[in-house]
Amino acid sequence: MSEPDLRNIGNKLGKLTMKEPYSKSRLFPQRIRGYLDLIRPFTLLAPIVVSMFIIVASLVYNKAVVSSDWWATVLHASLTLAVVNAASNALNQATDVEADKISKPYRPIPIGLVKSDEAQSLAYILYLFALLRSVTISFWFGIFVFLIMIFTVTYSLPPRMKQFLFINQIWIAIPRGLFGILAAWSVFGDPFQKEPLIIGSIATLFLIGGMATKDIVDSKADKKTGTHTLINTYGSKSTALISFPFMFFPFTFIPILINLKMLKPYLWPLTFLALPSIFVFYLMIKENESHTLENVQAWAIMYIEYIFFAMGFALLVIFSGLLNIGTIF
Repeated sequence: MSEPDLRNIGNKLGKLTMKEPYSKSRLFPQRIRGYLDLIRPFTLLAPIVVSMFIIVASLVYNKAVVSSDWWATVLHASLTLAVVNAASNALNQATDVEADKISKPYRPIPIGLVKSDEAQSLAYILYLFALLRSVTISFWFGIFVFLIMIFTVTYSLPPRMKQFLFINQIWIAIPRGLFGILAAWSVFGDPFQKEPLIIGSIATLFLIGGMATKDIVDSKADKKTGTHTLINTYGSKSTALISFPFMFFPFTFIPILINLKMLKPYLWPLTFLALPSIFVFYLMIKENESHTLENVQAWAIMYIEYIFFAMGFALLVIFSGLLNIGTIF
């Protein structure tokens, strides 16, 4: 389909990407679309899809005794994690106005469509809703949602961990990697079992390296506003070299962990996810910016790789349990 055809579809259906100009004539009114852009719907895909699969994997793995409406619990828990992510996205935009004016002037706050205090209010409402909803699902789920909130709030607000070199990547990787997976697993199982702990740790290491991709387009803006990232401190090539071991080697450790009987043998296919990390490394050096997504292509591929890793783990657990393959129980 040609670009003019895509534009025509966009004119009829509404603003398809954040980078498109806001227009009164499209499906959503400008202000409503502005609020939608605050929560960055594309980034909510991972917590919804990943958590749903991991929750079901936990159910199968632990042979949990559940009621006939167990699917409702899965849905509520996954949406709760998505709401936490939406809240952190809104808060991040509310506190990054000066940087966004430079690198992302199309966002709703720099463009004047939504005020910063309105975005913060939206974030706090979403955080409160998620916390209240989480404690009704399970005790540990509520604990992990609260920990995710602490990390995401302090990332954007004082002490604003976002401004500290390398700590900023660790600070965002822990809630999205370890805590997110443990929260999902805790809905029907023990979050301190070996499998979720190790898989969550691998995901965290991967994201410590992979999250550098999101700073590429913000490099100049971050430097002007006092935020120190690997990109604006060492440059893209050095950052790619620093990040690559975190993105590549955790997957290669999986066969070793299986040999040490710390992971089940059926999880060995996850090792192949080391290969896309090489492509992410290449794209980080190229710095190719997407014309539709608001970040670089390396970020998009990294994000999809994380989704495939978590989903792959869940699917292997589910099918191994249902088919009674391996030694799950």
